[in-house]
Amino acid sequence: MNALYKKAEDFICRCYEELNKPQAIRERLAEIKLEIDRKGTYKHTFEELEHGAKMAWRNANKCIGRLFWDTLTVKDERALLNEKEVFQALENHIRYATNEGRIRPTMTIFAPRKKEESPVRIVNHQLIRYAGYEREGKVIGDPASIAFTNLCLSLGWHSKETQFDLLPLVIKLNSGKLIWRSLNEADILEVAIKHPEISKINDLHMKWYAVPIISDMLLEIGGIEYPTAPFNGWYMGTEIGARNLADEGRYHFLPAVADKMGLDTSKASSLWKDQALVELNRAVLDSFHKKEVSIVDHHTAAEQFKTFEKKEQAAGRSVTGTWSWLIPPMSPATTNIFHKEYNDQTVSPNFHYQHQLVE
Repeated sequence: MNALYKKAEDFICRCYEELNKPQAIRERLAEIKLEIDRKGTYKHTFEELEHGAKMAWRNANKCIGRLFWDTLTVKDERALLNEKEVFQALENHIRYATNEGRIRPTMTIFAPRKKEESPVRIVNHQLIRYAGYEREGKVIGDPASIAFTNLCLSLGWHSKETQFDLLPLVIKLNSGKLIWRSLNEADILEVAIKHPEISKINDLHMKWYAVPIISDMLLEIGGIEYPTAPFNGWYMGTEIGARNLADEGRYHFLPAVADKMGLDTSKASSLWKDQALVELNRAVLDSFHKKEVSIVDHHTAAEQFKTFEKKEQAAGRSVTGTWSWLIPPMSPATTNIFHKEYNDQTVSPNFHYQHQLVE
């Protein structure tokens, strides 16, 4: 049996059962078999594409926010192949998802891979991210962005070289040429990170963008691979406060926060890192809440995941997960997830890492 057809059959059966259309399975599979026999591939209907994308989120082992998988808005942009239309679709995604802070889970799906070729690829890891510059042994901005920032500069992009420069969008079409366009800063919602009580922390002038839009992963549905399918939910606070702003390999603000708090940083046993981390995360959550931007704390997210598990069990589906990713990077033992074990099996549809266009 054709390997692609087998994957399609497995997906279509589960998809149509979940859509309460079991009577349509046989006819649809006959259509797909004929299409594969003639063309070597098949095309999803929008309904299949939409539900398949939702299933991929539901199956994403590393995501704690899967309770809301069925609320995903899917935008079908498979027909777009020129740079103007692609950039416009990405800008539309940013605006729609941002929604003035009431963030909407969104996925925009571009053309599928054909014969190992990707008609559209996004080079950015996320549609919105800050630049990083290595200057005289020091880093300005985000260290994780240094290689991509250097690529952007080589393409002709110019910046102010500040701590929080918004990187441009970079795409690659069939021509193989990399094309860039600056973000429309009016579309980008950012949140100044201020502490509700410790005003000295505000002197660090930290901020972060509102919407995390992953843009370099491959989406697989029923054997069809979509190398360009940017998607977003909303932030869990610790992603910003305990990772992006705190990690030594990222902005590494933790020592500066501790200094503003007047903590004893001369010895680890003073637990200054723990104290500073809690207050930095409080600042992130409070700042997002005051600006009315969607965000969730890690304790609430863990309870939501517990609800997700119960709903999946009621639906007769097993929950897979990567434990090391599901536990939050702060106080993990205080969440129910810490005390459980998960099957890390990859279930289709799903997201996959793929060859990066810049290292």
